[in-house]
Amino acid sequence: MRSLNIAATGMLAQQQNVEVISNNIANMNTTAYMRRRTEFHDLIYQNLRRVGSTSSDAGNIVPSGVQLGLGVKMASVYRIHEQGNLTSTDNTFDLAIQGNGFFQIQMPDGTTAFSRDGSFQLSPTGQIVTHDGNLLVPNITVNTNAIDVTVNSTGEVLVKLQGQVAPANAGQIQLASFPNDAGLEAIGDNLYLETPASGTPAASSPGSSGYGTLLQGFLETSNVNAVSEVTELISAQRAYEMNSKVIKTSDEMMGTLNQVK
Repeated sequence: MRSLNIAATGMLAQQQNVEVISNNIANMNTTAYMRRRTEFHDLIYQNLRRVGSTSSDAGNIVPSGVQLGLGVKMASVYRIHEQGNLTSTDNTFDLAIQGNGFFQIQMPDGTTAFSRDGSFQLSPTGQIVTHDGNLLVPNITVNTNAIDVTVNSTGEVLVKLQGQVAPANAGQIQLASFPNDAGLEAIGDNLYLETPASGTPAASSPGSSGYGTLLQGFLETSNVNAVSEVTELISAQRAYEMNSKVIKTSDEMMGTLNQVK
């Protein structure tokens, strides 16, 4: 019976849907986490009577035909790049992006990763780094004797030293932008990598056309909506139960056939 296999694909699809939803809920408090949405496609159809075929020698056209669906499959897990809320931390090196763009992070192997997580710190040598010690690109070194550090909305890092009236410019933070943000590959640790689907990144100063601005002392929170995720979880659970009911019903129908004497 086709219904057994069809319902099995439905149960598998909803199981994967629940896994995506559970990952969203698990990352509700992850800095700058972008929620995921599951998208499904129907499987190939079996033609018992092809649409548009002729039904007689007179050339009569079949108006609808007979097509039987064979189930469902997961098409993609789409990442929703929607701005999260901004929360105040009063930490000098916490930076939030208001608008489009990604911070550029230098990985240990020399490649560049991208992130919206702006929870930066200083290395022992005064370089701005992530919580894993990876350098911000372009590399910016802050004088360890600085009494105050200001990062303005356009990404300038201004350092004030003892006895100086005017702050000195220690460097310029740049943001990267992609033609297709959803095409980035997530590798964990709030980091993404460029892929052929994302397109080639273009870097520019914050506040430039098409780029967001920076806000010092703030972090972007996850854009997960708890109420929406719980609603989706209940819906996925009900769909899973209905598919399991189809399997049970199909099994009972086969049992009826086995009892025929």
